[in-house]
Amino acid sequence: MLDKKIIDLLACPVCKGEVEEKENRIVCKECGLKYPIREGIPIMLIAEAER
Repeated sequence: MLDKKIIDLLACPVCKGEVEEKENRIVCKECGLKYPIREGIPIMLIAEAER
């Protein structure tokens, strides 16, 4: 689980929306894209996103 401070600093690279952590992924609250977390590091690359 990521520190809340880190999540508060992140934004979706596609729509710039607010994100939250769910099921070991970073999920955009606006567009719904899901970004993986690998070894405790959020991978916020558009190419890595899932719908």
